[in-house]
Parts: sequence; C-alpha cells; structure tokens
Amino acid sequence: MRLGIEAVSVELAGNRVVSDVGLLVEEGEIAGLVGPNGSGKSTLLRTVYRHLRPAAGRVLLDGDSLWSQPPAATARVVAALPQERSAEFELTVAEVVSMGRTPYKTAFARDDERDREVVGSALRQVGLEGLARRSFSGLSGGERQRVLLARALAQEPRVLVLDEPTNHLDVRHQVELLSLLRRQGTTTLAALHDLNAAAAVCDRLHVLCGGRIVASGAPADVLTSSLLAEVFGVRTEVVTHPLTGGVLIAFDHTTL
Repeated sequence: MRLGIEAVSVELAGNRVVSDVGLLVEEGEIAGLVGPNGSGKSTLLRTVYRHLRPAAGRVLLDGDSLWSQPPAATARVVAALPQERSAEFELTVAEVVSMGRTPYKTAFARDDERDREVVGSALRQVGLEGLARRSFSGLSGGERQRVLLARALAQEPRVLVLDEPTNHLDVRHQVELLSLLRRQGTTTLAALHDLNAAAAVCDRLHVLCGGRIVASGAPADVLTSSLLAEVFGVRTEVVTHPLTGGVLIAFDHTTL
C-alpha cells in the first residue's frame, strides 16, 4: 500500500508545529523521518495513525483520504508503535499482543484459532514467544518495546508507523528489529533518532527541521556533513560503512 502525506500542517494549542509537509512512501518501502528534538516528527506520525487531525492537507492510503474512512477500517490497515507507551497493563504478554486483533473482532468476541496463530507468530518474530504468559508490567523496557511491536504486527497491517522503535533496545535487539522491518516488506514510516540506524534500514529519508521538510532522498544523498551541521549543529565525517558499503556517520564528540 502506498502512503501519501500531502501538504499537511498541524496546529497544537494554536501553534503551527508542522507546516506544509509532503512525502510519499511507496509500497514496501521503509521511509525515515529524522531531525532534532521538537522538529515535528512525532506530531506528523500522529496524523498518520489518526491521533491528530491535520489543520490542513491530507493523509492518503493508495490515494484515498485516511480521514474519510471509518476508524475500524483504517485500524485494519495502519498499525502504530507510538512513543507514548504505558507500562501499566495488568495483562500478560500474550494478552497485550492480542489487542492487535481488535480491529478484526466484534464486541466481546473471544480469540479464535486464527487470532492465536497470529499472536504466536508476532511473538516469534520479536523473539519473545517464551514470555507469552509473563506479566507485561514486569518486563524490562526493551522487552516491553518488543511486545508492543508484536502487537502492531498482530494487526497484520499494510502500513506500519513507528516512533523511535529502537528506544530501550540493546545493540543486538536493535539490529534484529531493523532486520525484521526489512524482511517484513511492509510500507513503513518511522521516526528515528539514530542516524546510522536510519541510514542502514531506510530506502528514503526525510529531514524535518522547524516543522518543515528540508531534505529528502536516499540516505547517501541526504546525510551529508553540511546538512548535519546545519540541522543538528554537529561536526561529522560521512564515510563508507566497512561492513555494508552503506553510509556511516562519525560524530565529533569533542566540539560543538
């Protein structure tokens, strides 16, 4: 499914925090949103998973307006891993992941065999099948993050919206998660703070600064030392990754 964001602006408390943003995520593509804190990444993502209605512009799924469709219908298409995540669920891991099946069920319907298969598959994909009966609230931050990703996968979405998906994850699980996203082949829009992770996994990057897109393109074209200095205010050297041949950003941590 193709995701389009067309001239979207968002206002919060009377202030415009996203201005005239347009981008396109082709079917099966992973697109990354990068930018400094407060640049509007999370706000823009909230318009895609229907948490915020744009003040102007449209969000399109295969050319149809997201906001013209019933919420239940879009919930069967778009799944989100938002940044605001409660750890207070008094549920088991399997029960939390089962929440991802809600768009497919009538009120008070119990899980059927298909639901249980999907939940089990989602837990296996994030490496947590052994924790299905554990209490969600008793997990570590990284484990909770992976459970919530499994919940999104259990929706069987055609579009994934991820806000800082590698938060709380150690290096191994970051690599596994990014590899999983690549294998999924699902149209994905993700906000990422880790620029090297963004360069490794994303087909295209969109750089937000002050609520506007200031650069878009392939990671090698976008992540230049001059742009990083302008947008993030840091000194860098962009080199070829010795293992993958992709982009690797070396940061100068001694000067600002």
